[in-house]
Amino acid sequence: MTQTEEKPPRSLAEIVTFGIALFILAIIIGLVGYIWLNEDDKPPMLSVSKKQIVREVNGQFYVPFEIVNDGGETAESVQVVAELEIGGKVVETAEQQIDFLSSSEKEEGAFIFTKNPRQGKLIVRVASYKSP
Repeated sequence: MTQTEEKPPRSLAEIVTFGIALFILAIIIGLVGYIWLNEDDKPPMLSVSKKQIVREVNGQFYVPFEIVNDGGETAESVQVVAELEIGGKVVETAEQQIDFLSSSEKEEGAFIFTKNPRQGKLIVRVASYKSP
């Protein structure tokens, strides 16, 4: 006749530890599922805006700008171009290169002109980017 030993009941510390581990595992699984469901496969959507404040220092005019990537993928080597038109003619151009711009990321910078941008029309646009 075989005799089976009864296992001792679990202690309160074991039950609490198991509950905490189960809770952490559920959070990790939930976060992975949330990221998986909400992941965007949209290409980069870049928009650039210039700020209204133009700063003049030593005869040079600093025009700040902000660029945002509203797409789902990262853009690499983003090129931003600014053209200053005075009297219907482009008198100055400036370029900025931004190495990486991930999804929902913002970058700021400034273009520097020798002529006053308030005297003409300033066009700021994204010229190109490359997929990483």
